[in-house]
Formats: sequence, structure tokens, C-alpha cells
Amino acid sequence: MCSTKTMLTVNGSFPGPTIRARKGDTIYVNVHNQGDYGVTIHWHGVRQPRNPWSDGPENITQCPIQPGKNFTYEVIISTEEGTLWWHAHSDWTRATVHGAIVILPALGTTYPFPAPYAEETIVLGSWFKGDVKAVIDEALATGGAPNLSDGSTINGQPGDLYPCSKENTYRLLVDYGKTYLLRLINAVMNEEHFFGIAGHSLTVVGQDAAYIKPITTNYIMITPGQTVDILVTANQSPSYYYITSTPFADGGVGFDTTTTTAILQYNGNYTPLHLFPSQPYRDSTIVMLQQTTVDLSGV
Repeated sequence: MCSTKTMLTVNGSFPGPTIRARKGDTIYVNVHNQGDYGVTIHWHGVRQPRNPWSDGPENITQCPIQPGKNFTYEVIISTEEGTLWWHAHSDWTRATVHGAIVILPALGTTYPFPAPYAEETIVLGSWFKGDVKAVIDEALATGGAPNLSDGSTINGQPGDLYPCSKENTYRLLVDYGKTYLLRLINAVMNEEHFFGIAGHSLTVVGQDAAYIKPITTNYIMITPGQTVDILVTANQSPSYYYITSTPFADGGVGFDTTTTTAILQYNGNYTPLHLFPSQPYRDSTIVMLQQTTVDLSGV
């Protein structure tokens, strides 16, 4: 994006670190606030049975963790299995303070589908050139709509189509013939996103830490806060295949519409092509209707 900025993160990374656990585990997370203002952390999608004081909504279940102070969360994984995420629950701080929660099957059990060769977490995010707290503070002070974002990211990188970003584009390395489990998280602030991989089918096997009847499609739409587990088989000619994330909006509000890219890259020696997937236009209402009529009977 041809600029640098200072922003609040967890352990110096964007997205933040992935928390891995098994179904039935209890996790203890100590949060030490080295920022300039209060913050809380929410465990998005974790049910937290009889444990609301560790759920994280600021000034609802707890007071914010003040600068220089710390708080230890007890995160109870009960029936959840699959992919969830954690994020700040203070103003718009979640734009930069978020990360994945990977919940593996309990010991002695396995997935309800053939075990993948490997798995990868993919986090879609928003990018603001300015301070995200200042963005929402200005909107609240003026009563106007906040700036939606100045761009989007895949695993913290905007991709090839943004200026000054091509060298750091995220790459998913795969071996021909292997199947991979992608744990997709939409940590974008406000927009639904179309997601697809050029030349490859996506088989959706779970969402929001619950398994579903497998659905195979060329692309999906994922809403803010949603997680989707996807199986992808590397069955195409070895090359570079673009992974794309494109925002959807139909309200006429201005926002950055640049497609965010990553690359699915086959291991081996070859002369790569750069193949781009076909996705709907950003305000395609017809696609929205199609997305809401998927038959999930028998799940």
C-alpha cells in the first residue's frame, strides 16, 4: 500500500497468533495490554457455558483491560469443532486485533470426511491507512458513516493488485494430487466477500465450528464474523492459481473494490501461468439469492 503505520496487534503479528485446541479442552489466555487504551477479547462462536465473564464484550460482561494491566480468560470449548476466531471487542480495535481458533476433533475421534493431507488458515481482513480508532471516533462525533476500509487483505497481505504489495503476496504451497483443508475466516469489518480459487472446486464441509453436508461449488460468499471449512484438491496442471477475495455491497456506499489476491502455488519445476478465477460482480443481487437457497436437508 506504499506506506507504513503503527497499529495495535497481538504478539506483533497481523493477523494475530492461532490458538489450537481440541473439542472438550479448556484454554487459559493471559492478555497483557501494552496499548494506549482499554481493550477486551471476545472468543467468537465459543459458547462459554456458564462462563459469561470470560466472553469479552466491553462494559457488558467485563470492564476493559486498562493499559499496563492484564486479565486471564478461561475459554471453555464444549461442543464446538472446526474453525472459530478471537478478536478485540472494543470499538473497532478488532480490525487489527484478531486471529484464528482451530478446534481439532477430540482424542480418539476424527473428521467426518477423509483426513486432509494438510491444512491452512486463511484470514480475510480490512486495511485502514489511518488509525482505526480514529475512524470510528470521527463517525460517532459527526453522526456520519465511517470509512469502510482502504483495502482488504489475505493473511495480512493485500496481494498483487494493490500498489507496492506484490512481493509480499501470500502463497499457499501445494503438492499435486493432495487434498487440503482451508480454514477460512472473514475478519473484515463490514463487507461480505466472494472467495474462490482459479481452476479449483471448493467443497464446504463446515461453518462456524459445526460440520455440514458437503457442498461443492466454484466460489462462496462469506459474511463478516463467519468461518467456513473448505476442502481443496490440488488436481490441476502445476502452475500459479490466484486465490481471490472480492467485496460485495449493494447499498451504493463507496468503498475500495479492488480484488484482494493470494496465490495457490504448486511445488515443482514449471513455467507458471497466472490464472484468475471467475466471480460475480460486486453488487450481484442474483448471486445473493442463489446463496440463500442451498439445500442443507439431511445435515
